[in-house]
Amino acid sequence: MKKLTIIKPRWILTVNEQFDLLTDSALVIEDDIIKSIHPVNELHTVEGLDEAKTVILDNHILMPGLINTHTHAAMSLLRGIADDLPLMDWLNNHIWPAESKWIDRQFIQDGVKLCVAEMIRSGTTCLNDMYFFPDIMAKTCQQMGMRATTGLIVLDFPTVWAQSADEYLSKAMAVIDEVKEYPLISTAFAPHAPYTVSDKPLEKIAMYSSELDIQVHMHIHETQFEVDESVKNIGKRPLERLDQLNLLNPNLMAVHMTSLNELEMERIAETGVHVVHCPESNLKLASGFCPVDTLQKLNINICLGTDGAASNNDLDMFGEMRTAALLSKGISGNASSCNAEQSLRMATINGAKALGLADQIGSLEAGKKADVIAVDFSQLNTQPVYDPIAQLVYATNSMQVSHVWINGEQKLKDYQLTDIDAVEIISTAQQWQDKIQEP
Repeated sequence: MKKLTIIKPRWILTVNEQFDLLTDSALVIEDDIIKSIHPVNELHTVEGLDEAKTVILDNHILMPGLINTHTHAAMSLLRGIADDLPLMDWLNNHIWPAESKWIDRQFIQDGVKLCVAEMIRSGTTCLNDMYFFPDIMAKTCQQMGMRATTGLIVLDFPTVWAQSADEYLSKAMAVIDEVKEYPLISTAFAPHAPYTVSDKPLEKIAMYSSELDIQVHMHIHETQFEVDESVKNIGKRPLERLDQLNLLNPNLMAVHMTSLNELEMERIAETGVHVVHCPESNLKLASGFCPVDTLQKLNINICLGTDGAASNNDLDMFGEMRTAALLSKGISGNASSCNAEQSLRMATINGAKALGLADQIGSLEAGKKADVIAVDFSQLNTQPVYDPIAQLVYATNSMQVSHVWINGEQKLKDYQLTDIDAVEIISTAQQWQDKIQEP
């Protein structure tokens, strides 16, 4: 028997092509799918109405679940381990040594659990990951009911996951086969960065990505230092090298992109590359500024990510939207840059497009998967409400997310996680802290 849920909020923000904001309307979920959006006075036409569960949210706006298009989920357990440091110092002298000492399958499982609980609580319903043991990450997300793309990490050097680029790729292909059984999970090749992956594995990734139609997720032009070192060592900027390796295409999700010249931006637009903007991590690591205003004028698809909790230090996509909007205005000198609608698209449908999932998630439209969140506007900081769309970006915080559905399953109800034991997850995180802090 089909399960019907009818949600009646004050507003519905569809994030469809017209960016419709509806009132006096209800969203109907049938099993895992958005069945329809109806004016309230036409609900009597819905079949099975008598059997439906009805959720009334008089002070709330209903919107698509947020999509975090770049993170390192299990690094939640390294939150705050090395703050106030530039990227290469942070990475070489703190993060990589900690990973080599502590990363194992249990670390990944426990870190992903902490990440997923935090994300659901703050309105994120889909994440795009890049880290070790992508099989454990995928399995844990599927078990927790979290939609995710698991990143098939590739590096030139040995880690706890693999010993060589060939082994990383061999394991990647095995994970692709394994997660076909997980309805909430998709895959993306995840070569770490141009400076950690050589040409041969990148050529193979380009070939596999094309043959299998799988996304490629990669840190690119994260800092000016990265670009300068590439020019010094091989006489090319990283994007030029990746272009010659056939990686610039609509399957590529290029993360950070803080150091770009005019020709590179035009080439990104020409090839359909997606840019993943991580404003708060870039600010914290002093990595530079992604030229969002210019990229938007070139109609490049820009989406948002938090990066990992070790460099942000939260996984709050509402904060990311607000920072992205304000930062773009400040850098461009244009108060209209990265407006509220654009910021919301970056956190929802643009992320879905980058992940190749725009036909399934990213907007509230009939036939799409029921990944839905409700935000409570009755709080002091969101009163009065003149413009609900602007209110979501400039006034709302993630703790106002009151309800979350992923794939039609309710994961948050009246601010409480429905089937995740937050007390146990916090206790486990504290056990890891004690272990990692041991002298």
